[in-house]
Amino acid sequence: MADAKVIPFGEEPRSRRAARSGGAAGTGGGAKKDAAGKRAQGPGPHALSSVPDQPDGVEDSMGGDDAKKVPSQPGEPQPVTPRAEGAEEPAAASPEPEPEPEAEAAPAPAPGGGAWDRRLAEGFAFLRRRVTGDYEVDEFGYDKDLTEQVLMSLIRPLYANYFRVEVKGIENIPSDGGALVVSNHSGTLPLDGLMMQVAVHDNHPAGRHLRLLAADLVFMLPVVNELARKAGHTLACAEDAERLLERGEIVGVMPEGFKGLGKPFGERYKLQRFGRGGFVSTALRHGVPIVPCSIVGAEEIYPMIGNSKTLARLLGFPYFPITPTFPWLGPLGALPLPTKWTIQFGEPIPTDGYPPEAAEDPMLMFNLTDQVREQIQHTLYKLLVQRRSVFF
Repeated sequence: MADAKVIPFGEEPRSRRAARSGGAAGTGGGAKKDAAGKRAQGPGPHALSSVPDQPDGVEDSMGGDDAKKVPSQPGEPQPVTPRAEGAEEPAAASPEPEPEPEAEAAPAPAPGGGAWDRRLAEGFAFLRRRVTGDYEVDEFGYDKDLTEQVLMSLIRPLYANYFRVEVKGIENIPSDGGALVVSNHSGTLPLDGLMMQVAVHDNHPAGRHLRLLAADLVFMLPVVNELARKAGHTLACAEDAERLLERGEIVGVMPEGFKGLGKPFGERYKLQRFGRGGFVSTALRHGVPIVPCSIVGAEEIYPMIGNSKTLARLLGFPYFPITPTFPWLGPLGALPLPTKWTIQFGEPIPTDGYPPEAAEDPMLMFNLTDQVREQIQHTLYKLLVQRRSVFF
């Protein structure tokens, strides 16, 4: 018996299809329709009986769960194992990724905020130093620890938030060694000196301290005397200024004195006489640079529209100011107006190129004094032109 020919399901031998098509030629359209429908539906349940047995080496075409795996001939493609309906295709095995180096964990922020913790630590350390006496006071009464931790902290909100001081030219103050800062003076009360002191300390890269020369009246007032000494201020005399400059300190002086501090509002930003040039003589003796300083904004904090000389004489003051709010509003009238300030330090004027006897030359002192005054006045005018408003 010859080998049987495998007939896939859904197909018939050509001879049978030809015979069937020839026999059906004379039938009606319904017969053709039935035959086509049967072909579309595929073989019926008894179709297996008409298929001859398959020889060895040929896989059963049924497939399904009961399909037998027949060994394939060499060189033929391997049979594919049937997969149940709905089963997921197994994912291809991917190579395991190489472990990445662990990044260094960032330090966690301190709970409650590091700034407050630092302030509390500094506060407790300050109290411990005050109790144990572990702090220094120089020969002038200057307490650096108290100034930095307490006095500066009390003045700084007025400096930064109320007057909103803008500082320019801080690089003109030397990083080491002595220097003499000469500034205009105004504002009825000497707040400009305090603002200049904070400006130097908070903005200079070396954090230098400005030692102000103050009038005798400051050291005659109770409480004010002690605070001024603790903050590093001293008498406006040549002896104290020279001692500070010898130690390499930054010394601040306001040559206008009470004439500039208590001038009428109508003469604002017009410099008064600079005295006899004693500050120039001091700078020449020690060869330190003179740094002109111009302050805009202080003139308007207490607009002085009058001066009660009688009350000034009774109280021992150089003047008794009358402003639009003081003394009419009582203590509330003593509140300064929130003007916008600008402090500019000009280019230093060197004095180390003069011979030692130059400090006794009145003509040279007059010329240098006039040079410093003109530089401050010119800078004041320039800053006033650039200012948009008194309060902004």
